[in-house]
Amino acid sequence: MNEPTLVILAAGLSSRYGSPKQIEQVGPGGEFLIDYSVYDAVRAGFKRVVFLIAPDMRADFEDAIGARVRGHIETAYAYQSLDRLLPEGFGVPAGRVKPWGTAHALLCCREAVDGPFAMINADDFYGAGAYAAMYGWLRNVDTQARPMRFSMVGYRLGNTVTEAGRVCRGVCRASGARLEAIRELTYVVKTPAGPACSTDGGATLSPLAADTTVSMNFWGFTPALFDEIERRFPDFLAHGLDENPQAEMLVPNLVGRLLNEGLCTVDIMPSEDVWHGMTYREDKAEVVAAIRALIDAGEYPEYLWK
Repeated sequence: MNEPTLVILAAGLSSRYGSPKQIEQVGPGGEFLIDYSVYDAVRAGFKRVVFLIAPDMRADFEDAIGARVRGHIETAYAYQSLDRLLPEGFGVPAGRVKPWGTAHALLCCREAVDGPFAMINADDFYGAGAYAAMYGWLRNVDTQARPMRFSMVGYRLGNTVTEAGRVCRGVCRASGARLEAIRELTYVVKTPAGPACSTDGGATLSPLAADTTVSMNFWGFTPALFDEIERRFPDFLAHGLDENPQAEMLVPNLVGRLLNEGLCTVDIMPSEDVWHGMTYREDKAEVVAAIRALIDAGEYPEYLWK
């Protein structure tokens, strides 16, 4: 049996939120969203977590989060920066400030992960059931299988949009419980008529069905993915920045290409949970209220780590 690792991506710049949202308090005991993620992972069975952060975040992150969870789960750190793991012959373009994206973030975790792993965002609340389903799947996955075997938690699009502004969502096409294709939409909004997307910066909107399955970046992978990221990263640097110098190498797009090439399969684990996340500062009040309601319903203790 495999012993899975949980990888939490927490190196983002928080450009839309306006401050380091990874350490915004949302629980009555000063807990952060990451605390609830780790708590749900621990009770699902996860025994190890890797925090992917920017190098200059280590001291603050350890004081705020690492020190209080390490008594409940083994912790490790990995680091993402623009100059980390750049292939020979490439440098950081002038004016580039954004990280290289979630695929590069995972590649930065390679030395800290030696088995199947789950990947989540630091600023999203996924629901306890998602961790239990993912842990069970990862414990039984064949890491040597080819095509590679991956998985994802699928949410209903209508449960994952915010009143505060646009969000990015991986819109899925599925056949039963298998993912057939995924397309990362970077401009998805909530309208009075339901979710909609735009490909021209919001000038025109196209409706999306509220029950569309979307990825919220809760993935299950085997270590074989690292070789694929490493192999494809130079091509992204050489050609993927032509139209947008700030473009990112994103996990959903990478998985979509691997599916198209027949190199992987992806099992979908559906979730009816409502997403809560900290994309915008205006989201915080809703997240705090949602956490309070879950505590009152007995889903979480008043203070997580006491």
